[in-house]
Amino acid sequence: MCRLFGFRSSVPSQVHSSLVAAENALLAQSARHPDGWGVAFYVNDYPHLFRSHVKALEDRLFRDVSGVVSTYTLVAHVRRATVGEVGLLNCHPFQYGNWVFAHNGEIAGFSQDPAVREAALAEVDERFRKYIMGQTDSEICFYAFLSRVARTYDDVHQKGLDVEKVSDALRRTVESMQHLGLRLAGWDGRLTFLVTNGNLMLATRNGRELHYSTYKTLCPERETCAAYDPARCETEVKDGIVKHLLLTSEPIKNPNVWTELKDGEAVGVNWGMRFKRWTVD
Repeated sequence: MCRLFGFRSSVPSQVHSSLVAAENALLAQSARHPDGWGVAFYVNDYPHLFRSHVKALEDRLFRDVSGVVSTYTLVAHVRRATVGEVGLLNCHPFQYGNWVFAHNGEIAGFSQDPAVREAALAEVDERFRKYIMGQTDSEICFYAFLSRVARTYDDVHQKGLDVEKVSDALRRTVESMQHLGLRLAGWDGRLTFLVTNGNLMLATRNGRELHYSTYKTLCPERETCAAYDPARCETEVKDGIVKHLLLTSEPIKNPNVWTELKDGEAVGVNWGMRFKRWTVD
């Protein structure tokens, strides 16, 4: 089991509170998830990725990175190893070009049955297999997802990808990994995914908890932020333009209003910050 955090905003913002300062920030959560961490934040169109196999609580680099980041898009992860040894190559998030991916859970039977790994690897197109460097099922899920995106778009890094087509690729990746788990291990696994290319951001819950927030009870920057809009910053938007989207395994104790997703549900924003919540099934 791991812990995820995702952030997408219409204005560059710091996330020090969610990563470090809040009572149950990701740093504090690493006490129970000690097997490495990763932070990917975007500068212009591409992510800067920092990863370590050291517990975040004991790694000054985590605090240093979290303290200076101001960005439109960020993904962070703390790991409790269930598949693959504790090591740098097995730390999330995983990156390919402008894509970043993190996972909480496991493909059913992946650790116990080599046939499950082979079946999962078969979901990855040949062009992507050489980029799989670690031992985790998560990395295989990432490239299985990218394989599906690449069947729709010749260039997976181009701007303006249609969020519906990308979300369909994520949905079909979940379905295929669930089906092979049921077929080979007798259960459908835990596949809570978070993915972004710096513009769109999508997440889906399956078997591991996931919460999202698009507004605050009272924005602490309401007097100083030029982008402040009470209709979006302090009001729920169910299907429309939002100022930010936060995703987390555990609700962070801060002014954000959190909503828990149900299994089989997904949320996301497109490049224009249009928010949508839907059922994956």
